[in-house]
Amino acid sequence: MTIRKKSKQDIENLKLGGKLLSETLFEVAEIIKPGISTKELNLKAEEFILQKGAKPSFKGFDGFPAALCTSVNEQLVHGIPTDYRLKEGDIIGIDCGLWYKGLCTDMALTVPVGKIDKDSQDLIDVTKTSLDIGLEMIKPGNTIGDYGFAVQKFVENKNLTIIRGLVGHGVGYEVHEPPQIPNFGEQGKGLVFESGMVIALEPMASRGDYNIITADDGWTISMADGSRSAHFEVTLALTDDGYEIITPKIW
Repeated sequence: MTIRKKSKQDIENLKLGGKLLSETLFEVAEIIKPGISTKELNLKAEEFILQKGAKPSFKGFDGFPAALCTSVNEQLVHGIPTDYRLKEGDIIGIDCGLWYKGLCTDMALTVPVGKIDKDSQDLIDVTKTSLDIGLEMIKPGNTIGDYGFAVQKFVENKNLTIIRGLVGHGVGYEVHEPPQIPNFGEQGKGLVFESGMVIALEPMASRGDYNIITADDGWTISMADGSRSAHFEVTLALTDDGYEIITPKIW
């Protein structure tokens, strides 16, 4: 496993792309409401990215057909935008990446559609907070296991389930790079974080168990038991004394 650290100039350029990506997802989140189709959300994301002189990193990646992943309710990740129109009470994960100045960033969040039930809101809130809990573990000298343990413990203490079949990852020169970063683990175990690493952290949680299935489209991954799921993701760079967020959080 070769981890390609980024130069200071790379990180400055990644921050420019990360800002554009954050702005993209803000623009998409602003138009999420009952009645809008997930295809319309994708069109908004792609148009915004292209207008800013960037390029969608998901579209065409291993054949994925869209700039934006739209995952509704029990769909966890990699949902392909369709004519489905969002309904009051749905929740939707929006996940996007872009290329800018030859470098790639990645970001996701889960958004309520109109008024949602308390269980769904709690799911979103816990998953979102678990990312903040995990970020406290990100500094040179700590391990991937330290991060995963903190996220897992927080989520499970809230009687929710951490997804095990999908993980965070390195990013920057490619859409996905080493290392893999699970949202569960043992303290002190795994790769040690080092300055210059650029990673995408993305805790995912469900109200049911952690088993997942892939749809016939070959992309959309959903919870096998039909339970709702949530997903948050940021790209960050490891520094000498901690980290710097590359994709500013909009939640």
